[in-house]
Amino acid sequence: MKKLLLTMALCLVSTLAMMAQADKIVGNYFVDYGGKQSKVKIYKKGNTYEGQVYWAREDKNPDGTKKLDTKNPDKSLRNTPIDQVVIITGLKYNAEEKRWDSGKIYDPTRGMKFNLDARFESDGVTLVLRGKIGVIPAPTKIKWKKI
Repeated sequence: MKKLLLTMALCLVSTLAMMAQADKIVGNYFVDYGGKQSKVKIYKKGNTYEGQVYWAREDKNPDGTKKLDTKNPDKSLRNTPIDQVVIITGLKYNAEEKRWDSGKIYDPTRGMKFNLDARFESDGVTLVLRGKIGVIPAPTKIKWKKI
């Protein structure tokens, strides 16, 4: 009986540790993508993670109106203000690889979606994102700083 309780306790502790590692991605990030600066909040949604822009330096048109996500392939989302666009969906923690993968990242500057994986650099605050088309990785990695 004691062995069973000990085994159950160890399983619970390891599960909680894995969940804590998976949730490490949750937070706010500063993004500088090709000179376009924004802030993105990554949050947990069910068993996956999503990321939504909540601030963009250039969020207004020359006439003062809000910039919209006009390049979105989903026409129903083209009226979304650029500082409210959900850009990451379906990201899952892969404990074996110690990274998040199986997600999608949306690039509102081009109106395109890519497969996504992400991992932290050794500093623990720089999130490195790599988009892929199918299994072919993008030529550059994007780095976001946790704030």
